[in-house]
Amino acid sequence: MTLPQQLRTNALLTEARLRQLLSETVADAPPRLAEAMRYAVLGSGKRFRPFLVIESAGLFGLAPEAALQVAAAVELVHCYSLVHDDLPAMDDDELRRGRPTVHIAFDEATAILAGDALLTFAFEVLAHPDAHPEAIVRCELALGLARAAGPSGMAGGQQLDLDAERLPRLDAQDLDRVRDIQERKTGALIAFSAKAGAILAAAPPDERRALAEFGRLLGAAFQVADDLLDAEGAAAAVGKATGKDAAAGKATYVSVLGVEGARERLCRLQNEAISMLERFGGRAGMLRQAVRYVSTRTS
Repeated sequence: MTLPQQLRTNALLTEARLRQLLSETVADAPPRLAEAMRYAVLGSGKRFRPFLVIESAGLFGLAPEAALQVAAAVELVHCYSLVHDDLPAMDDDELRRGRPTVHIAFDEATAILAGDALLTFAFEVLAHPDAHPEAIVRCELALGLARAAGPSGMAGGQQLDLDAERLPRLDAQDLDRVRDIQERKTGALIAFSAKAGAILAAAPPDERRALAEFGRLLGAAFQVADDLLDAEGAAAAVGKATGKDAAAGKATYVSVLGVEGARERLCRLQNEAISMLERFGGRAGMLRQAVRYVSTRTS
């Protein structure tokens, strides 16, 4: 199976589980909130983080169905983050995945509540025995996802990103600052997704560390590619407004390294990420393809 086929297969499995989970849970929610949650989650998105959860579990012989509950929880956190990132007080975007953002389609207050609901729902999903029959494994997964999403991870990275907008023009001396922002804001959830399959499979510590480092490098590559897309991509292809990072004075790899420097960094990260998969041999073929996909994506 090719990578696009595998991405689609995993995305369809994840979509079905998300649809089921939302149908069961939001039945008691106020209708407008339930509609906004479904709008934020269903029917769009590449489901790349769930793909990583499913494929990393597959390295250890677990079937996709064994990883779907965790994959869905990760995607719920990712979708919450997009809803809040798009708000006027944050990135102020009106387009996401080729359609109006949640606060445009509904209203700002409903978007905030929908994001809050999706984040908390993710941990309800992860705490369910369907995630794993052993409570200790579910606790480890919940701890890892909380760290990836919380003050030392995604939320902290978003704050550092906002802080950087108030700084003077950035240059190459600020590379460590940009790296810290992006490893928290984007990389932490991708790193957890890559490691989650190893947690589900009770893999040895060295294999867990290898996948976590692979995820960290992959997350960095994902962000560099995203920065390049914002600088060079067309909004119609990317699915959201482009050119906003420079206008807002965002701390990005392009802003400190320039376009060519960012491309060189992307190439290095790609090679380093692939090298972390050597111990898994041919079993990691799909994950190797995923690194190349991240580096060359157009949306």
